[in-house]
Amino acid sequence: MSGGGPFYFRLNLYHRILHGMVIASFLGLAVTGLPLKFADTSWGRGLSLALGGPFVAGYLHRFFAVITFTYFALHLGYVGRLIIRRRPGVFWGPDSMVPQPRDLVQLYQHVRYFLGLGGRPRFDRWAYWEKFDYWAVFWGIAIIGASGLLLWFPTFFANFLPGRVFNLAIIVHSDEALLAVGFIFLFHFFNANLRPEKFPMDPVIFTGRIDEEEFRRDHPAEYERLRAAGQLERLRTDPPARWLRNFSRAVGLSALGIGLVLVWLIISTALR
Repeated sequence: MSGGGPFYFRLNLYHRILHGMVIASFLGLAVTGLPLKFADTSWGRGLSLALGGPFVAGYLHRFFAVITFTYFALHLGYVGRLIIRRRPGVFWGPDSMVPQPRDLVQLYQHVRYFLGLGGRPRFDRWAYWEKFDYWAVFWGIAIIGASGLLLWFPTFFANFLPGRVFNLAIIVHSDEALLAVGFIFLFHFFNANLRPEKFPMDPVIFTGRIDEEEFRRDHPAEYERLRAAGQLERLRTDPPARWLRNFSRAVGLSALGIGLVLVWLIISTALR
């Protein structure tokens, strides 16, 4: 984390609120769902009891599921609004989250950079791993959410679905959720917080701001594109307030700590 200036807006308030909902709901779903997945372990039973027992944990799990469906619907509405308004760059271009050929090129360049065989790729607004994170969450919510709804309302869906679908839903919901927890708490946490240039965390998702040094280092193609188009100055803003920086550290490091503890419990259980 750099911390110098000047600062530029990278994420608007709407996206930061949605990401806050993602953090709260994902951690809540993980903390309330893993005790069921690992009910035969001492830590699974202990965590379940700490939450008030399996029935309370189940109600809490559904509460966080509602938050998940809410932010997913809000995001789809936001994208739909951009499409209706014919906003350029939704499906293609430097501002799009759709994977493009240059992402594969930059992945290749990045591997060469890691091996000391070439320079660092010149990323634009989104790097290839950020797009991967986005689509992993997008499809993960669709799969986990759909299977979760089947298990939440079995009587309703049993009116027109065969019983074997519910057996499949249990497997899909459980294993896909475990995969999501492992991916987020290992790969996403590392990319967002534990990389040397970000350690111990990247506060941009809370502050919405990025300083110029970090901007030019992490997104040089976007920085130069905006400057050449005369659009850079309109993004210039004040540094984040102290309360916002402290809030970012408190929430971000707490989420990081919870995630790493859960991953350690899962891995230690798997290795027994």
